[in-house]
Amino acid sequence: MSQSFSFDFSPTDAKPLAARLRPNKVEHYVGQKHLLGEGKAIRRMIEAKHCHSMILWGPPGTGKTTLAELIASYCDADVEKLSAISAGVKDIRATVERAKERMQQTGRKTILFVDEVHRFNKSQQDAFLPFIEDGTVTFIGATTENPSFELNNAILSRARVYILNKIDHQDLAELIERALSDTELGLGKLDLYLSDENRDLLIRFADGDGRKLLNFIELCGDLVSDELIEGKRHITAEIIEQATGNQMATFDKGGDHFYDLISAFHKSVRGSSPDGALYWYCRILAGGGDPLYVARRLLAIATEDIGNADPRAMQVGLNAWDIYHRVGAAEGERAIAQATLYMAAAPKSNAVYAAFKQAKTDAAQLPSYDVPNHLTNAPTALMQSIGRGEDYRYAHNEENAYAAGERYLPPEMTGTEYYQPTERGLEKKIAEKMAYLKQLDEYSSLKRYE
Repeated sequence: MSQSFSFDFSPTDAKPLAARLRPNKVEHYVGQKHLLGEGKAIRRMIEAKHCHSMILWGPPGTGKTTLAELIASYCDADVEKLSAISAGVKDIRATVERAKERMQQTGRKTILFVDEVHRFNKSQQDAFLPFIEDGTVTFIGATTENPSFELNNAILSRARVYILNKIDHQDLAELIERALSDTELGLGKLDLYLSDENRDLLIRFADGDGRKLLNFIELCGDLVSDELIEGKRHITAEIIEQATGNQMATFDKGGDHFYDLISAFHKSVRGSSPDGALYWYCRILAGGGDPLYVARRLLAIATEDIGNADPRAMQVGLNAWDIYHRVGAAEGERAIAQATLYMAAAPKSNAVYAAFKQAKTDAAQLPSYDVPNHLTNAPTALMQSIGRGEDYRYAHNEENAYAAGERYLPPEMTGTEYYQPTERGLEKKIAEKMAYLKQLDEYSSLKRYE
């Protein structure tokens, strides 16, 4: 369903802390300095009081909705808000009608803000496209998913894409300071004390999400004891544990224990121990670790330790990540567990890792050899007339679509072989194929000298 909203920043205890501290000035906005710093793109736009259609792409809690509200405030526009999770074409049309009436009656512009816009299907996206084009609304879409894959090209061609990053440590620390010191909108009247160590702990658990961080702080304020120490009520590690639902044991000050768990997890998968991998994964979860951190590690394992022995491992890892985002933590954690067990049981090969590492080293350290002439690009008649691309053999015109004896490395690197497939999993078939092709190359060389 759609809703229009105004900018009521008056303090009220009924509002969550994150809503109370939502800024109404660009100077108070936390994070995204690459967009809102002095002289940056969106900062210049709002200072000029001019707004264009845009897509705000970034993780949860990075300020996408807040930024849309700020833009509307500076550009003297009303906002119509739609959630792509619940809105349909009927809601879009009703929103557009209100925008038309507003323009006719008051001359005020309308910003159409669509949260989770990637959840709109093609027909829903097409429904508001004409009204972006004719200026009835200025469109701002917010998404946590890559817009290149989730949005129509027609939308993308009419809206600029701005990437919002996770809020960094320094900005989150500033947000905590504001929350604890502001006596009107924040928790300043509670006289809370938070040590540097526990502040860093909260920031780590928030993982770049400003809204999550403020929710944690508000819960800490509710749970803190009335006992005063030097006139302050102390937010302890135990209170943070209750507020965040995370156990502190796995997150010692230097983070060593957490990284030991990750190391044990990785080595268990690499060592083909499904039981060990599953146990360490669950230990990470029990200690409050981010399951998506494990998902990222699995994707690294898929290319570092499994490679082409089972290329499906990469897709299994990506699917688990996608499931987590689509269905939430409970089922998502199980999907990551499934990917963990699959990769632990998969055949292992580090041939891709070793080949890539050596090729990167050579590319960086060896001379910049010229591209052999037969491999050069020759898109114009002039380039062709000077011999570029000459004698190139088009593989699809050769027997078995293989130009036996053709050379694809600089002459100075003749004989270099990076990729050495193992005899495990699919790589056994790849090794056989490469051995066969090598025989064809050798036979071609012999025929050349007959």
